[in-house]
Amino acid sequence: MLLVRHGSTPTTGKVLPGRAAGLHLADLGRAQAEVAAERIASLGSVRAVYSSPLERARETAAPIAKACGLRVRRSSGLVECDFGDWTGRQIAALSRRSDWQTVQRTPSTFTFPGGESFAGMQVRITEAIQALCAEHPGSTIVAVSHADTIKAAAAAALGTPLDLFQRIMISPCSITAISYSPTGPTVLTVNSTGADLARSVPC
Repeated sequence: MLLVRHGSTPTTGKVLPGRAAGLHLADLGRAQAEVAAERIASLGSVRAVYSSPLERARETAAPIAKACGLRVRRSSGLVECDFGDWTGRQIAALSRRSDWQTVQRTPSTFTFPGGESFAGMQVRITEAIQALCAEHPGSTIVAVSHADTIKAAAAAALGTPLDLFQRIMISPCSITAISYSPTGPTVLTVNSTGADLARSVPC
């Protein structure tokens, strides 16, 4: 499973866009997606490309699918965390709230007002990945998603407590590769933005 974060948007690092519609990739994000597509296509073994339903993810998945000779399939389980009432809010303003420390230090206890809990989000993304792996046993597949969902998936695969998942960095268009097998997951690389993916294989 190659988990790819969508490319940069005009609000990346400034706003919590959540599931709001209409946010597209910036020019930088489109360039990042092309680089990710080239890296992934060089593997020559991808059998399916899935994407979160949101525009920024689908726009990232499109060049990847094209480079692999595939079509983009949507998976609702890969969608961004539902930030509820915090959707569209400036991160600088949110960081001054007292409950922002809960988000950073003990996210397992936090539910976004009117939205999703981190714990629920981790269960959702983990189940979505399991379903995709079951549909493509023994194959390499791509799933384009979002920073928090990929961090949560990586933490689950690593056996890292959810309260520590904020320590994992997931950059725009980075690739996190996890091998899932009957004996459990093996994390091959996290937040890869330039290394040769062919070297990230189980040994």
